[in-house]
Amino acid sequence: MSEPAGLPMKRGKRGTSTSAPSVDPDGVLQASGALGRAVPWNIIVMLTALTLIPSILICMTPFARLLIVFHFLRQALGLQSTPSNQTLIGLSLIMTFFVMQPVASQIYQDAVVPMQAGQITGIEALSRAEVPMHQFMAHYVREKDVALFIELAKEPRPASVEDVSMRVLLPSYILSELKAGFQIGTVLFLPFLVVDMVVASITTSVGMLQLPPVVISTPLKLLLFLMVDGWHLLVGSLMRSLS
Repeated sequence: MSEPAGLPMKRGKRGTSTSAPSVDPDGVLQASGALGRAVPWNIIVMLTALTLIPSILICMTPFARLLIVFHFLRQALGLQSTPSNQTLIGLSLIMTFFVMQPVASQIYQDAVVPMQAGQITGIEALSRAEVPMHQFMAHYVREKDVALFIELAKEPRPASVEDVSMRVLLPSYILSELKAGFQIGTVLFLPFLVVDMVVASITTSVGMLQLPPVVISTPLKLLLFLMVDGWHLLVGSLMRSLS
């Protein structure tokens, strides 16, 4: 039996037929899928991007900084599981979406809309989406971290942070976010540490050696946190630092 005209076909090990990647009349690159059906490469690129969303969320947004600060706050208050990890992660996600919405909107207008209209390919869309993310990360990265990874990568020193390659900018940004998160968390920890020290000193001086100081200090720290409207102050300060 002769092969049908059109795409070049080749036999698999079990008699199945597979086709090589081809270009349709509209110029869209396609790959063979199940039962010989053609799958546009744009869909393959989009599905691949979806699998990278968790890594992008952690490494290219302030999500890591926010989550670290909230965990420091929970430890400073002396609470083991309240708020729960799911609550802290959800709060960090919502605040991350709030901060990243202008960047996401720019990416959608510059990269997604033209790709959906068939004006650019998936690779060109990724290149366009890289520009807003590069500008966002370059705004918050520390020059010291950038210099470290430029030295490790043995790249020529750029004129400014805007000229740094993504290979250098990505690890520099996540390192800067970790540093910022730990700095904010440490400053947040200090007032509650003072409360712990004062309570421990008082309970020791009056001879209450059998009573753990944390039993008294935890309610006092919660009361202090609520009196100053701690959630409002903390979230407001974090958002202003990322605006």
